[in-house]
Amino acid sequence: MRQTLQLNLPNSVKFHVTAEQFATLATHNRDLRLERTATGELIVNPPTGWETGKRNISISGQLYRWYEDNDYPGEVFDSSSGFTLPDGAILSPDTSWVSSERWNALTDTQRDTFPHICPDFVVELRSQSDALKVIQAKMQEYLANGTRLGWLIDPKRQIVEIYRASGEPEVLSRPANLSGEDVLPGFVLKLDRIWK
Repeated sequence: MRQTLQLNLPNSVKFHVTAEQFATLATHNRDLRLERTATGELIVNPPTGWETGKRNISISGQLYRWYEDNDYPGEVFDSSSGFTLPDGAILSPDTSWVSSERWNALTDTQRDTFPHICPDFVVELRSQSDALKVIQAKMQEYLANGTRLGWLIDPKRQIVEIYRASGEPEVLSRPANLSGEDVLPGFVLKLDRIWK
């Protein structure tokens, strides 16, 4: 019989778990969206609302369609995929991509459950419950661990923050589309459904 842990924690309560404990928690609580900071703090994310879910499937779907149509070498992941970053954090971007070259260099052990790699490309879609400073810090953590291009899409403020390995984030107000630049050549994300 599967046991389920229900966590009802105020923001002031913090639990620290090892990577092994985190893997066990995640395995036994697949309905919870869990992440782990580099210092071992357990993060329990609420499920997304329908608006965020609708927007996220649009983003993931467009990336996957580009990947399929272009047979571009790499792997696309959705929001249920967690990655063990070099700093020890286990994070789940809303959408991500890893180049084939880097993915194929992983051993079977490194690919186990939460692959030991930071995606080349990440998207974080801010939902109503996301604190902006927290999600911005998460974007900086991706960069510090090897992400080459990241988009923080904020429907509430109708802006996109573009994170690149070189320099400060670029802020765009209600852009119609975004380019995958040299990380995802030819990929263009249309944002018309995101701003609705």
